[in-house]
Amino acid sequence: MHQDISLTVGNFLQSQLCKNILASFSKVIYYRLQRSSCSRAVKKSKNGSGMKTLNVKALIYFRHACYRKTINLNPCYLNLKFRLMQNQTIIQYFHWYYNEEQNLWTKVAQEAAHLNEIGVTGVWLPPAYKASTGGYSVGYDVYDLFDLGEFDQKGSVNTRYGTKQEYIDAIKALQDQGISALADIVFNHKAGGDELEKVPVRTVNPDNRNEFTSDVFEIEAWTKFTFPNRAGKYSTFIWDHQCFSGVDWAEDLKETAIYSIQNHVGEGFEEVPSTELGNYDYLMFSDIDYRNRAVVEELKYWGEWLVEATNIDGFRLDAVKHINPDFIKEWIDHLEEKYQRKFFIVAEDWNVENTESQEEYLRLMEGKTQIFDSLLHHNFFLASKDGNGFDMRTIFDNTLISISPELAVTFVDNHDSQPLQALESYVEFWFRPIAYSIILLREQGIPCLFFPDLYGGIYDDKNPEGEDTHVDLAILPGLEIMSKVRANLSYGEQRDYFDHSNCVGWTRGGDEEHENSGIAVLLSTGDEGFKKMEVGQNFAGKTFIDALGHREQEVVIDESGWAEFHCDAGSVSVWILKND
Repeated sequence: MHQDISLTVGNFLQSQLCKNILASFSKVIYYRLQRSSCSRAVKKSKNGSGMKTLNVKALIYFRHACYRKTINLNPCYLNLKFRLMQNQTIIQYFHWYYNEEQNLWTKVAQEAAHLNEIGVTGVWLPPAYKASTGGYSVGYDVYDLFDLGEFDQKGSVNTRYGTKQEYIDAIKALQDQGISALADIVFNHKAGGDELEKVPVRTVNPDNRNEFTSDVFEIEAWTKFTFPNRAGKYSTFIWDHQCFSGVDWAEDLKETAIYSIQNHVGEGFEEVPSTELGNYDYLMFSDIDYRNRAVVEELKYWGEWLVEATNIDGFRLDAVKHINPDFIKEWIDHLEEKYQRKFFIVAEDWNVENTESQEEYLRLMEGKTQIFDSLLHHNFFLASKDGNGFDMRTIFDNTLISISPELAVTFVDNHDSQPLQALESYVEFWFRPIAYSIILLREQGIPCLFFPDLYGGIYDDKNPEGEDTHVDLAILPGLEIMSKVRANLSYGEQRDYFDHSNCVGWTRGGDEEHENSGIAVLLSTGDEGFKKMEVGQNFAGKTFIDALGHREQEVVIDESGWAEFHCDAGSVSVWILKND
């Protein structure tokens, strides 16, 4: 009988077992490093010093692989939730206008088995705490982090998505299916204060927040948070104006401006990653000031409370470019040290201009978080608008996945980019299957599905011109099939054929661990496409079919491992091994 030994990822990485694995698979790791950003740091030399550098970088790569994939080793060595041998797939399990009759937490619990069936390994849940508009709020106007739908505050006990117990039950239902639950964390601001305070402020130039436009004067602002209906349960901490660096509303003046609070920790805004508008610390509501150590310690304590109350597996961090990165690192280190585990953490650093800011954030965070690849999303959006005028050979240009694939979480759309939202850039419906094939069926990155593509979404809101607008987001045909192909078949060496402006493709050579694995993907943004591609000699004489059913013909692989694959105009075909 095997001895039952459980190791944390951190301990495992220091163990002899990890060293043995790295040694056994050094060639494979080196091959993959050659195709990642780590390759720039791998030096080759005749005296072997390059291999020493390689081992360090291999360890870094393997460390991130432990977060991204699940480890499937003998239980006497390691006991982790995730299975190394299955590709990871996240789903954002909500959208801005979620309005189904069934509350979301109940839906999550009921759908957990189905999500596991289609290959989902992580579910990003929306903000679970009470917001300033109570049961109506999507959750990003944070009021009380300790109220997960338990107290009668802001006009309701429930949040928009259900009660605290329903949230906990949803997380457990996911975990029972081997799926990780990710909590959405909003650390930038608080909203809906309980009491007015007299606050010393200076106005700043909205286009350059480093430039003061007034002397110090006093306003009344909603900066005191006492949470009277929670009555000190879980925490007695009172938030006041000393906890914030800015507000945008003066209650006594009935005026909107950006007011820099002159508190005991500083007269200006904190240094944050984004230098847009001079200093982009201030985004909205009452902006939290992490120069106040009492605030830092309270939120570290809240992190402990959340983990212990809900057993959450990881976090999505909202709006990190507006938040002091030293606090984020301290918060992550605190939780991981206390619980001796690695949480899966992905940060939202929205940028559609260039990779520099995301590269800088990765450097600041020292690899502690993944990052959503908003640049790839933007390329998808542009390609969907330009049609056959977009050069698909450039689809990965200026993207995070091309620079740091081991840290990129890819997506087609999210709640910010969906129609009628502030960052609206919704990828056209015809291109969505193509975009999903790119994020789901390639080796690089962890893909994130979007709720409406699996379930649809119907809602009404005002457009930017103030006109009533009806939106109907259709379910995306073939998405579940591609997600299953990712989970079961999309493995092995990747060969790319990005050699035409409209018709591109790639193959995966399969591996021994996944029966019948190995695929070929061909897509076209123009006319009907065809291309000769190699899947490998081990498939010689085998027959491939289109899993999406767009092409009826069968493709037989020749003796050298090559075949000509086809796809329809403006479409994608996913070729898989035909079962005998």
